[in-house]
Amino acid sequence: MPNGELLDTVCHMENFTIPLNVVSHALADPTRRSVIDRLGSGSASIKELAEPFGLGLPSFLKHMKVLESSGLIKREEVGRVRT
Repeated sequence: MPNGELLDTVCHMENFTIPLNVVSHALADPTRRSVIDRLGSGSASIKELAEPFGLGLPSFLKHMKVLESSGLIKREEVGRVRT
């Protein structure tokens, strides 16, 4: 790895201000890990993300809130659609 790439990574990590325990908590749940894995393939609606888990929307939204507050995901609203 060239030195420039390493420096970019180090600088990025210095700017990461969310405590490690918050991120660890977010990744501790298998549902949230599956959501992260699914979002690695591209954006999806909340409904699309919740469907495989058989959870009610309020329960699933709690998982999403944990992921958002940990900084692992970012939600965007497009009209009435959140991605």
